[in-house]
Amino acid sequence: MSPLDAMDVARIYAEGIETGHATCESEPPEWPVFDATHLQECRLVAVAGAETVGWAALSPTSSRCAYRGVAEVSVYVAASARGKGVGLALMSALLDDSERAGIWTLVAGVFPENAASLALHHKVGFRTVGTRERVVQTAGAWRDVVLLERRSATVGT
Repeated sequence: MSPLDAMDVARIYAEGIETGHATCESEPPEWPVFDATHLQECRLVAVAGAETVGWAALSPTSSRCAYRGVAEVSVYVAASARGKGVGLALMSALLDDSERAGIWTLVAGVFPENAASLALHHKVGFRTVGTRERVVQTAGAWRDVVLLERRSATVGT
């Protein structure tokens, strides 16, 4: 992923927002904000033909040194490409990139209604660690968030 992908990343992010189950954000961040809040070394786009159909990136969970190997996962797939293996391809590549970057724990927060995302995370080795009840508000409604994590088998062992 590069700044040249910014418009496609924002488009796909907006499609996720439209579902009501992908994020608590109400609009995609501008590229400078996205760029500043995501790790530089773990950003990917999926391309089919000439179209960008998905993206994945990691965000640090804390600025504290002890958490330098912990990152939060974001994976978004264009509406036109959902159910075609794009999410799995992105997540698999992101896991490989995270290992090379020295990330020892990946975390995710997923709305319980997002069954496809929960299934994807579980398929690649994430485990559910709990549910935070009524922790965020979107469109004026309280939402639960399922917390997931995946510990590297090789980094930080």
